[in-house]
Amino acid sequence: MQTRTLKSDSLLLVAAFIWGTTFVAQRKGMDHIGPMTYIVLRFLLGAVTLVPLILWRRNGVTKNPGYTKRFLLWGGALGGLALFGGTSFQQMGLQYTTAGKAGFVTSLYVVLVPLMGLVLGHRCGRSLWIGVGLAVTGLYLLSVTESFTIARGDLLVLVGAFFWALHVQVIGYLAQRAAPLRIACVQFIVCAALALPFAFVTEKMDVSAIRDAAIPILYGGVLSAGIAFTLQVVCQRTSPPSHAAIIMSLETVFAALAGWLVLGERLGLRGLIGCVLMLTGLMVVQLPPLLGPRLDSRETAGHGAKMGGEPPYHDPLG
Repeated sequence: MQTRTLKSDSLLLVAAFIWGTTFVAQRKGMDHIGPMTYIVLRFLLGAVTLVPLILWRRNGVTKNPGYTKRFLLWGGALGGLALFGGTSFQQMGLQYTTAGKAGFVTSLYVVLVPLMGLVLGHRCGRSLWIGVGLAVTGLYLLSVTESFTIARGDLLVLVGAFFWALHVQVIGYLAQRAAPLRIACVQFIVCAALALPFAFVTEKMDVSAIRDAAIPILYGGVLSAGIAFTLQVVCQRTSPPSHAAIIMSLETVFAALAGWLVLGERLGLRGLIGCVLMLTGLMVVQLPPLLGPRLDSRETAGHGAKMGGEPPYHDPLG
């Protein structure tokens, strides 16, 4: 069992690496195309990547008696709406901020998810409030200027973090009632469809520009949206939720390292201290699930990885 857990944790680390480095791909892609065009192509590719896996596991949905096609469509549409909100604000913000800073600001969804749980009646212990304090302090050092104004790009990414937190709640609910890969495919298509009219109206969709951005598009679509998500839903069969949540938090570190190595981004001492405080806050928020049964399970409700919690029924790939 320990060997299986180690293997799953290692593959989850690969997924976190892909998601973190995708911030660089998103920035590089916008050297040639607009943010909405990138979203359209990225998530269409993500949907196409999932189709072979869905066909391969086409009988899996029969193991969940609550599954219906109508629920799949409506649930996928709701997930796609939240996904569009998160990714559109994040993509637009990346025009004005660095990949590293965007990674850390986006990671605040880990803190926002349990805060949203308060509305649903979930209990939150001291670790959450300590984590929130550290994360907010880190955000201030990372993004707020000496004139006490938050940088434009960081503000857009922060708005996106609220949508990512909502997305986690939505997908966590849907994954208990429908096949995760099918839900993911529908939400990818919905997200791309929502971005398409904005791309047509506000951006120039040039074939040569799309060709120049092919590598960042493929990275964001196939690796990030398709493969990394598949790794997550597969690995969470054997990886403890506390392991998964903490490993996924390392996405922020990979984003900062990739921005430094590939784009030559620098944060400065103030920004580095802010990043350390934010990462520490994210880890502190994960203390309740890490400590396990010693804490009330309601206190940890809402914690989870980027694309939602693990489904309770037998076949997570369905």
